[in-house]
Amino acid sequence: MAVVNWFRKHVIAIVAFLIFFFLLVPNFVVVWMSFNKPSGKYNVKWEKFSFDAWKNPLDDGILHDPLMLSLEIALLATLVATVLGTMIAFAIVRHSFKGRGFVNSVLFLPMAAPEIVMGTTLLALFLNTFGVSFLGFKSILIAHIMFCVSYVVITVKSRLNGMDPMLEKAAQDLYATPWQTFWRVTFPLVAPGIGAAALLSFALSFDDFIITEMTAGNSVTFPYWIWNAVQKGIPPQVNVIGSLMLIITLAGIAVAEVPKWLKTSKAH
Repeated sequence: MAVVNWFRKHVIAIVAFLIFFFLLVPNFVVVWMSFNKPSGKYNVKWEKFSFDAWKNPLDDGILHDPLMLSLEIALLATLVATVLGTMIAFAIVRHSFKGRGFVNSVLFLPMAAPEIVMGTTLLALFLNTFGVSFLGFKSILIAHIMFCVSYVVITVKSRLNGMDPMLEKAAQDLYATPWQTFWRVTFPLVAPGIGAAALLSFALSFDDFIITEMTAGNSVTFPYWIWNAVQKGIPPQVNVIGSLMLIITLAGIAVAEVPKWLKTSKAH
C-alpha cells in the first residue's frame, strides 16, 4: 500500500519526467553524436570521440550553400510574414469589416491542410502561372511566407485578445496621441507575442521539407540536402549544426529569463 500511495502522490511528476525525457533525449543524442568520428559514411553508431566535426562544421564547404540558402529564406520569410501577420491580426481584432469571419477562417487553412496538398497545389500554381524557370528561391520564399503568415496571425491575435483595453484608454485620457499610445502602450504589450510569432516562423521555415521539396526546382535547402544525403551517408557535421541551433535556442531562452529572475530576486 505504501508503494501505491507514493505512486499516487507522485504520478504527475513521474509522467512529466517521462514526457520531458522523451522530448529531450533525441536532442542530447544529436549533441553527443556530433563528437563521433565514424569510420564510414553513416554517423549512426558511436565509434570514437573526436572534435573533428566541430573544427570543420561545414564539411569543407559542402554544407555552406544549403545552409546559407535555408537561413536566407527563413530570415526573409520571417520578416515579411511577421509584418504582414501582425497587421492582419490588428485588423481582425481591432476593426470590423465585411468578410472578417471569412478571412479569420481562411487563415486556418494553411495550418489545417496537409503539407503535401499545399506543396502540390503551389507547384501547380507556379508552373501554370510563371513556368518552370520560376521554381527556386522565389517560389520557396513565397510558399514559406504563405504558411508562416497564418501562424503569426494566430499568435499575435491571441496576444491582442488578452490585452486589457483600459490601458490604452488610460493613455488617451492622459492626452497621449494615437501614435504615442501605440508605441508606448500597445506595442510593448504585444511585442512578446510578435517575438514569439517571429521565432515560430523562423523555425517552421528553416525546418520545412515537404513544401520546399515541391517548390524548390534545382535549389537545395539544408533539410533537402539532408534528405538526399541519407542515401549516401550523413556526416557528423549535420549533428554539429543541429547542436549549434539547440545551443543558440537555449541561450536565447536563458537571456529572456534573466530579467524575470533578476526581478524576482529583487522582490525577495
